Amino acid sequence: MISLPDSRTEPDGSAVIRVLSYNIRSLRDDRAALARVIRGCAPDLVLIQEAPRFFRWRKAAERLARAAGLVYVTGGGTTAGPMILSTLRAHVERTEDILLPRTPGLHQRGFATAVVRIGGARLGVLSCHLSLADAERYGQAGLLLERLALMDVPYAVAGGDLNDRPDGRSFRRLAGALTDGWAAEPWGGEFTSTPHEPRQRIDAVFASEGVEVLGCGVPHGLPGVREADLRAASDHLPVLAALRVPPGTP
Repeated sequence: MISLPDSRTEPDGSAVIRVLSYNIRSLRDDRAALARVIRGCAPDLVLIQEAPRFFRWRKAAERLARAAGLVYVTGGGTTAGPMILSTLRAHVERTEDILLPRTPGLHQRGFATAVVRIGGARLGVLSCHLSLADAERYGQAGLLLERLALMDVPYAVAGGDLNDRPDGRSFRRLAGALTDGWAAEPWGGEFTSTPHEPRQRIDAVFASEGVEVLGCGVPHGLPGVREADLRAASDHLPVLAALRVPPGTP
């Protein structure tokens, strides 16, 4: 397997960053294995889904961040699950937690968003967990694209549990406007669900125009990431992407 580029800042100010998207099932699985997987991926940004969101959720989020060598940025209980963590390499300009319109009888959904600077690059970041219901999910995909446009940033990255496959209309709606990391530069493994019998890709990392995808996929075989930990950490496999983000504004 071709190695995934490490994080770095290029002489022109562009930033090579690692972005990890991970549904952690409310920390109901092996938390030590989860922290080891995240550390092994060496991400600059982590887009979490199903973060703790009820009793003492902030403490749980802080413990996870500390165990993974990261800091809490935003989201969790305030977004019905999506959350963002980062390294100290990321300078956070602003954050916004968004609750989406709710269909009666279905779970509340939301977006965790932030604008960050890394090296000479400035980008918007969004973590999402879309609905299980097709019509609601399709609408949420549209709201995601609207939200990225409203962030008023030159570049953006979004990731999450889409509850949709690449041939689904919500996934296709996002991939039609953004770059699907796996489709652009596949690396590692493709399928994210389930860890014990991967057979579908319902988790993804997307990038806006101008962001170069250097590799994206499930981190099978990545030094420091054990297969046993991937199976024990959650009921989803994570998606790790290496991206090159240009400096400044287009």
